[in-house]
Amino acid sequence: MAAWDLSVTVEDLGPDTPPVTLSVTSDLHVGGVILKLVEKTQIKRDWSDHALWWEQKQRWLLRTAWTLEKYGIHADARLVFMPQHKPLKLGLPNGITLRLRACFSNPVFQTVIGICRMLNIRHPEELSLLRPLEEKKKKKDKDSTVEIYDLTEVPLSSVSRPCLYNGMPAHFADSPQMEAIYKMLSVTQPPPAPEVIAKQYRPASVVDKAHINGRWLDSSRCLMQQGIQENDKLWLRFKYFAFYDIEPKYDVVRLTQLYEQARWAILLEDIDCTEEEMMLFGALQYHISKVSQSEPQLLSSSAAMDDLESALQSLEVKMEGESSSASEIVMVELSRVTVCFRPKRLTLKGYKQYWFKFQDTSISYFKSKEESIGEPIQQINLKGCEVAPDVNMAAQKFLIRLLIPAPEGMNEVYLRCENEQQYAQWMAACRLASKGKSLADSSYQSEIQSIHSFLAMQKTNSGSHGNAAASDESINTHSLVSPRYHKKYKAKQLTPRILDAYQNVAQFSLTEAVMRFLQIWQALPDFGLSYVVVRFKGSRKDEVLGIAPNRLIRIDLGVGDVVKTWRYNNMKQWNVNWDIKQMAIEFEGNVNIAFSCVTADCKIVHEFIGGYIFMSTRSREKSDTLNEELFHKLTGGHEAL
Repeated sequence: MAAWDLSVTVEDLGPDTPPVTLSVTSDLHVGGVILKLVEKTQIKRDWSDHALWWEQKQRWLLRTAWTLEKYGIHADARLVFMPQHKPLKLGLPNGITLRLRACFSNPVFQTVIGICRMLNIRHPEELSLLRPLEEKKKKKDKDSTVEIYDLTEVPLSSVSRPCLYNGMPAHFADSPQMEAIYKMLSVTQPPPAPEVIAKQYRPASVVDKAHINGRWLDSSRCLMQQGIQENDKLWLRFKYFAFYDIEPKYDVVRLTQLYEQARWAILLEDIDCTEEEMMLFGALQYHISKVSQSEPQLLSSSAAMDDLESALQSLEVKMEGESSSASEIVMVELSRVTVCFRPKRLTLKGYKQYWFKFQDTSISYFKSKEESIGEPIQQINLKGCEVAPDVNMAAQKFLIRLLIPAPEGMNEVYLRCENEQQYAQWMAACRLASKGKSLADSSYQSEIQSIHSFLAMQKTNSGSHGNAAASDESINTHSLVSPRYHKKYKAKQLTPRILDAYQNVAQFSLTEAVMRFLQIWQALPDFGLSYVVVRFKGSRKDEVLGIAPNRLIRIDLGVGDVVKTWRYNNMKQWNVNWDIKQMAIEFEGNVNIAFSCVTADCKIVHEFIGGYIFMSTRSREKSDTLNEELFHKLTGGHEAL
């Protein structure tokens, strides 16, 4: 074969150095090109992380056994020889910026896995990278003073197989400086100053929230292919709100960063909550800030505790079979309760009163107790339904919101309970039934208990906060609530209300308080919704598609109401027409929908849906191994292939 000249730029020689010219033949493999190149540069160093990047085609030549002919490389190809791992500035949910070496040649999904291994975050599939919001020009001067914590010296070998030392990865135990960085990752930040909250970007509408979701990077393509350069800044955030297997003793950094992301979502009104809930969030933040100063880290338990835990779990499994006799009493108890119900959301009528009966995983309702022996008006199977609380302790309002799967979408049903005791029993029963468990399940009583303790936090203790207020003048309540309340109330008006709520959470340990904060956040009606502006096929106006962990919702922009809900487990297939950028989804019952995306690439929506379906396939047996191939099959699209 005839020899020809190939020019390769070696990045390490500097930008002004001319390309190195090599004499090659088309049957020379990429590994041979690299060998010739290294010999010609005459620099003795470790080149193992280097690879060739083909500028015109925007691709890495990572298959070193492939020949130049197989890749289709000719003399006009512009090749660059550079490291695959380069420094990247990474903004974390808690506001800290790290500088670390990330992989620029693997798909972003694997890059995130590498970053999470370095930072000791389990289940990296729940996180991803997104482009940060553009900073305003006048802020540039201030931003240059933002402190960046450097992790570029961490050897890549220790990241691929991290071993723990004193509960943290060994590379953080190397020096006091590194240990201090790990502490910043694993300890909650103090409440931000009110002016810091006020300066942050706050989405004013659902459309604003939708624009943020257009910034996610494509998980199937590498950083270089998406125009990310060395030392660019990206954000690491939880993308999929399906948090699996949270273990406080192993998930110190994961829990801390998740708490920070939830806290900022509430402070910046990214998710709506009631005033009562905002006071409780404020009280928990205040408590967490206070306790984290005395308890430096989320507690990790000893091996003896682990053994005790596993012994208790196996005992619970054994006892499950023995609890059926108790279930009969429970069923009788629930069949006596009278509940009220509202089948439609927008009707002007109030609640109709019916006699309800709960059995196995179904609710039957009758006009009266006397008629409960015969056929019910309707029987509703709760397996696979959505259960959400709608509670106001001050007003003694106890509602259970049920979204029941139906062929054309979801039906909404409200159950109103008379008191807290009734609410706790019915709420626990509905939650178990939605998972396909009956009232005979051993977790029924503990579910009731957790609901009671959840409600206890929202009770107000009038007159009991005087001492707390007197003993703590340092509380700046505007740091604990969103800017809406800065305008509505003065700080001294908020103080008694937050301290009132604080009385109900003051006994919690740091771990318990963080877990409670996340529980209440996850119970909010809009939790886990990622919005995208779309245009449905045949429609002339833009609408919003909300993507949740288990369903899609269609929102009318004019009214802001949910028009339709479709669940993933009713989905038969979904396709993307990449040429016209349109998504088509087919559900059971011959329901078909199609839409094009306005505020985000349809690859982002395709990845969200595929990603959530992937999250639902995880199980305890396989929890140690991440099925990357399945993730790419579900999220990659034709570009991945």
